[in-house]
Amino acid sequence: MKTKLRNLAFGAALALASVTGSSAAQAQDYPTKPITVIIPFAGGSASDVVSRIMLEKMSKSLGQPIIIENRPGAGGNTGTAIAAKAAPDGYTLVGGGSGPVGANAVLYKNLGYDPEKDLDMISPFAGFTIIVAASSKLPVKNLKELIDYAKAHPGQLNYGSVGIGSNQHLAGEYFSQVTGVKITHVPYRNIAQYGPDLMAGTVQLGFQWYPNIAGPLQAKGAVALAVAGDQRLAAVPDAPTTTEAGLPQYKTNGWFALLAPHGTPKPIMERLNKELLAALKDPQVKEAFAKQGAVPVGLPLAQVKKFHHDEIEQYRSIITKAGIKQIQ
Repeated sequence: MKTKLRNLAFGAALALASVTGSSAAQAQDYPTKPITVIIPFAGGSASDVVSRIMLEKMSKSLGQPIIIENRPGAGGNTGTAIAAKAAPDGYTLVGGGSGPVGANAVLYKNLGYDPEKDLDMISPFAGFTIIVAASSKLPVKNLKELIDYAKAHPGQLNYGSVGIGSNQHLAGEYFSQVTGVKITHVPYRNIAQYGPDLMAGTVQLGFQWYPNIAGPLQAKGAVALAVAGDQRLAAVPDAPTTTEAGLPQYKTNGWFALLAPHGTPKPIMERLNKELLAALKDPQVKEAFAKQGAVPVGLPLAQVKKFHHDEIEQYRSIITKAGIKQIQ
């Protein structure tokens, strides 16, 4: 019996060594074929634009094409769920925003995936300062005038976002909390329609990432009233910070990250993290990000798990205070 047990243990050890060795070899050669990155939002959205900028640089350094698949729907949950169920081999990744891999973990009763258990963050890579924007059809020219108008017309103003629980949605809820105004949230399944609606005045406001409102701003169909950060943005240099505009307590931003299915070999995760951080240091990438109102935000692999968890807890606090009901 002891001999049989020893033989079984020896066989198991050999099998484990074989699997471990195989994984190490695969990781060392990685990548040997094109990589697919799922972006769970529509083409042309803020997350899509900055992802393409960075992934193009990563593709060159990795020596393999990176194919982007836009899978919008359910506030980013649809595409994220697909990626969470993909093989953990480094060849299917996902661009995860503050919503689908952050706030939605609290907001939805059943996402179909657990952002912390089913996905491993490679690193956040873009930070977006929220821009308070108003349709040019609205008779306001600055943040104070907006607040006064909203208080005089409670519940009559609305704002658009990429979906329930998105960073833009919660930025609007937070604005309501800080100012005491009542405004209505309008979630979009396809953010591309938001721009025309903003210019037409169908939806009057936005607490948005710059790429989502770049068109309306450039066409003078909307105006950037303020940016909710400590510094002005190069993309909208004339827009004051909320502190300059008289609302210093309103500061909020969002982020976008690259993630892999849980269980992706650590050497592959380390390689992707290394290439991502290198891409963010590239002057052309930095310049392109700045034009989109984005700031490069990279972290070493050892710090991303804590970052991810802390962000989810922060959104839990905002959602609880806002009294937003959990989605079934």
